[in-house]
Order: sequence, then structure tokens, then C-alpha cells
Amino acid sequence: MAKIALITGATAGIGEACAHLFAREGYDLILTGRRQDRLDQLAQYLNTTYNVRIATAAFDIRSQEQVLHHLETLPAELKQVDVLINNAGLSQGLDPINKGTFADWDTMVDTNIKGLLYVSKTVANWMIDNGRGHIINLGSIAGKDVYPNGNVYCATKSAVDALTKGMRMDLLQYGIKVTAIHPGAVETEFSEVRFKGDKDRAKKVYEGFTPLTAHDVADTIWWVASRPAHVNINDLVLMPTAQATGTMINRK
Repeated sequence: MAKIALITGATAGIGEACAHLFAREGYDLILTGRRQDRLDQLAQYLNTTYNVRIATAAFDIRSQEQVLHHLETLPAELKQVDVLINNAGLSQGLDPINKGTFADWDTMVDTNIKGLLYVSKTVANWMIDNGRGHIINLGSIAGKDVYPNGNVYCATKSAVDALTKGMRMDLLQYGIKVTAIHPGAVETEFSEVRFKGDKDRAKKVYEGFTPLTAHDVADTIWWVASRPAHVNINDLVLMPTAQATGTMINRK
């Protein structure tokens, strides 16, 4: 029987790269995201290319009602999830605290913290019933090292770091592993989303150095997920060489 991975935010970037890698390794997948058309295209490609089972669920992770409805109505056999990759997350704006907008703050808190919690509670209970599982949370170096104007985004990723530690303490007794992956700068749609479609401003973030790619992070996630059952990677920071000293650069 094939193993199963559930990946949130699978329509682009790190989530999509993880979907390709885990499908290549023979995992059946549950892919979630907001864009059904992209989920459908990805599912068709992965099924055709790797002959694995793909289920998709399009919903807004900020909505507790939508998360619970789409996950709990999955077939029982798909609830045998071996790996949960909590990848969905975003940043909105890059303003000092006195100029930030409530709407941007709500979006980041509701997505990066509450959405992760909604999915994690649901899937963790499946894993407890199954007697196994591995939860991998996508944090960020921003949760370790606050940078100017990063305020609320950095706070949400610091929360992911703390939640990962708490989840590990709570779930170890059930044989469930919990890991946090904290990437530095990764060239994906992240900056374009942060700057609300301003492609030119987004490109400037990565000028002058070579950032990580989505595949770099996906490769790391796969390595973590493929460790033997007696090995848990608690916390892993993954940086571009240009950021290896921990210096935050080009946050424009």
C-alpha cells in the first residue's frame, strides 16, 4: 500500500515542488490550495506521469468551516496520512508597525497560524488513530531573525516555530514526529504575493545573490520525511549561501 502525503498550498512554489517529488517517490497525494484549476492540472500531470492516486481539495485555509468540511469528507482510506506538509503561508505588505494595515495582519495571522492549526488538529487525530505520522511545518528564517518592517509576518513564523515545539511534545507519545523547516530567501511567488502583484518590486528582492529555489526546499523536506522511524529532525534552517551568516538582505 502506497504511503500518503497531504500538502497544503500545493498550487505553486514549495508545495508544488513537494508534490512532484513525493509523487515521483511513489506517494499518493492529497493536494490543497485555493486555485482549483491549478490543482486539477497538477493532479492530472502527476497521475499520468507517476501513476499515483491524487485527491484535490480547493478551499481557503483561513476558513475553519472549509478546512473541516473538505478534510473530513475525504474517503476513509485517504485519511491514512503518513506525512503532512503544512506549506500554505504568505506575507502581505512590508510596512513599519505604525503603517501596517489590519487587513494584511488578519490575512497573515489567519493563514500562517490559524490555518496551520485547523489542518494540523484534523490530521493529527487521524495520525493518532493510525499510530504513525510525520508533520512538517514550513517556518521561515523570519521566525528566527526579525527584520525591519517584517513585524507581523516574522511574528507569525515565530509562532510556527513555537507551535512546532509544542506539537512535538504533545504528539511524541503517539509515535508522531514533528519537524520545522526554516528557509531563507526562496524565489517563488512569495514576494509577488507580498507586494500584491508588483512583479518588478518582487524581482528586486532577489537581486545581487542566488536565492534558494522551491526544489531546494522540497529536496530538504523529502530528506527529512525519508529518515528512518527512529530519527526525528526537530528543526532545520536552510539558507542561500549569501544569507549563511543570518543577515537578512534585499528586503525591499
